[in-house]
Amino acid sequence: MRAYGLAVVLLAAAVLVGAMVGAADLDPLGTAAALLDKLPFVHLSSGLGPLDTAVLFQIRLPRVVLGALVGGALALAGAGYQGVFRNPLVDSSLLGSSAGAGLGATLAIVYLGPSAPAALPVAAFVGSLAGVAVAYLAGAAGGPGTSTLLLAGLAVSMFLTAVQTYVLQRSTESIQQVYTWLLGSLSTATWHQTWQVLPYLAVSTALVLLHGRHLDVLSVGDEEARSLGLHPGRTRLLVLAGCALAAASAVAVSGLIGFVGIVVPHAVRRLAGSSYRLVLPLSLLFGAAFLVLADTAARTVVAPAELPIGVVTALIGSPAFVWILRATRSVRT
Repeated sequence: MRAYGLAVVLLAAAVLVGAMVGAADLDPLGTAAALLDKLPFVHLSSGLGPLDTAVLFQIRLPRVVLGALVGGALALAGAGYQGVFRNPLVDSSLLGSSAGAGLGATLAIVYLGPSAPAALPVAAFVGSLAGVAVAYLAGAAGGPGTSTLLLAGLAVSMFLTAVQTYVLQRSTESIQQVYTWLLGSLSTATWHQTWQVLPYLAVSTALVLLHGRHLDVLSVGDEEARSLGLHPGRTRLLVLAGCALAAASAVAVSGLIGFVGIVVPHAVRRLAGSSYRLVLPLSLLFGAAFLVLADTAARTVVAPAELPIGVVTALIGSPAFVWILRATRSVRT
């Protein structure tokens, strides 16, 4: 319960910081009062003027909320993938999701011209799901086992990345736009985007969270899981489907943001243990807080310019990834 309390407090603090900090200075107490005033049965006067209120609720808050949804989804998907493969170094990028989204976005930008901005989220979403589907079918054809599936995912990712590179070489004028999307950003976040992605994230989150106990059973081995009445193949398929939907939904509105799915679940395990009944929901909460804070840094560190959020998460995640490798090696030895 202490871990849940810490996660909730951190997320609330991240939302408050994200709402207050920016190019336009907002009164901290007024901002907090305006946010609390939106809660049921709470009535507070913020003292914010019409312009500050518009900045808070039409520009910053949609970005903060969408960042929390994306961060939570990426961390949850990473934890789910790690549970399926029983490997703390696995995330969606290793199963064709990121490569498929990148190819879908590249095709939309290069070939759809003026219609690209409207079609880009759909193209990335479809590409992400298609990448995972192809990887899963290729892995299933190669035989049972998570190792086969993981190798198939790597092969599919490499193939899709090669196709993306080929398309970009034939359309060099689109390279900057493509790479801007690939580095991730929440600068165009709106309430419309938030409501669009929310149903998909709700379904995928519920699907993955409901299988936390099953992932704990799978961690002891397939034979033991079968003896306890669990169907390993069906469980993996359902969790993978939920993780793929969560990652695809997040990528569709934010671009590719790395390291969240690896770093956050591993940190949660250090804090709360290895049971997926705890790791999954805590990864959701901590991932949301982590990305909100990373996005706040991305839009303030070099203000009035803005860093791609993928750069910020990489600067944090790369050292953490090395630490994870060292920790994993020390456990094995």
